[in-house]
Amino acid sequence: MGTLNSMGAAILGAGAMYFLDPDRGRRRRALVRDKAIRLTHQMQRGFEKAGRDLANRQKGIAAAASAYIRFRAEEPPDSVLEARVRSRLGRLCSHPHAIDVTARQGTVTLRGDVLAGEVEELVRGISEIPGVRKVENEMTSHESAANIPSLQGVARKSPPRFELFQENWSPATRLLTGSAGMGLAIYGLVRGGFWGTVMGIAGAGMLTRSMTNMELKELVGVQQGHRIHIHKTLNIAAPVDKVYDFWCHYENFPRFMSHLKEVRETEPGRSHWIASGPGGISVEWDAEITEVKPKELLAWRSLPGSPVENRGCVRFEPNGDSGTRLTVQLSYQPPAGAAGHLLAKLFGADPKHAMDEDLVRLKSLLEVGKTRAHHEIITQGKLPLIPKALTPAVEARRASTVH
Repeated sequence: MGTLNSMGAAILGAGAMYFLDPDRGRRRRALVRDKAIRLTHQMQRGFEKAGRDLANRQKGIAAAASAYIRFRAEEPPDSVLEARVRSRLGRLCSHPHAIDVTARQGTVTLRGDVLAGEVEELVRGISEIPGVRKVENEMTSHESAANIPSLQGVARKSPPRFELFQENWSPATRLLTGSAGMGLAIYGLVRGGFWGTVMGIAGAGMLTRSMTNMELKELVGVQQGHRIHIHKTLNIAAPVDKVYDFWCHYENFPRFMSHLKEVRETEPGRSHWIASGPGGISVEWDAEITEVKPKELLAWRSLPGSPVENRGCVRFEPNGDSGTRLTVQLSYQPPAGAAGHLLAKLFGADPKHAMDEDLVRLKSLLEVGKTRAHHEIITQGKLPLIPKALTPAVEARRASTVH
């Protein structure tokens, strides 16, 4: 209980520091208010979709039950029964075109080539079709598709999976599972103890899975598929060469970027970065410049083994008003998947919002010559721009890698 109280106090303290910050607290509170309104509208639309989905499912179940009873009672014509069997073949075997189907008074005869491992499932599935009384197996089974022309070139379709094991859940499934998860989490919190903690974690997992519609292995980072993508465009009233030269000196970024603590160049085109993560925990990684087009493009990526795998590029284009259109594209893999990204947002370490604020400071620094960061005024005079040529270093590294 003491641990939970300590965690709660730490979370409340971090939240108070984040929202009551004298420099950016007001803007952050406004963003939270806007997001709360947006979330309310999204939830409302979600409940409406889930309600329609539930109603349609009820109608579908009733229609299927009625049709099943009717089909069982009637004697379908042979042509209808053959059509029913052919429509099911694609789910029961990998080469449905290789099987010939004939029906006569409820007896279905199957002829053609089939893989030996599919025979049992195929016969059982056909026998369950309404109107089928008997299945006569006259097929030729083969252990391998080699040298059998009719069994070439078609991969078996995946059998339908139970909805809870599918990657994307329907609105009705998300609503029901999320409601059950919330109830389980509340019950576990009230019960307490070991089993209460287990039920609370399970309920929270169900609720998170329902809200995000993402697989659990992707949420916790087991599956390296979920990436956070950031795309920002900004017009700066400064010439392209000035903006490009300024951006090349990334070791100056911590002076006006709130989330960066230190950036130092380890060798030409490579650097070591230290950033402030969730709860003020430092995160470090190494990066390298991968592509350089002077006054047009800078691209980078983190080196293998970095705790935060990331890559991105910056494009510099004239905007027609003697200024620069700056386009930043960034993608990164959260250390703990999507759950880690949500936790980072909870503690105020959201890269999307941080980049918005940092680019505003960059714009002010290049246009006005000064900006405010880290509770002090930063001017261009405090950020010396020593001429730097990145292209030779990148090309030399590429040549050494090739050879």
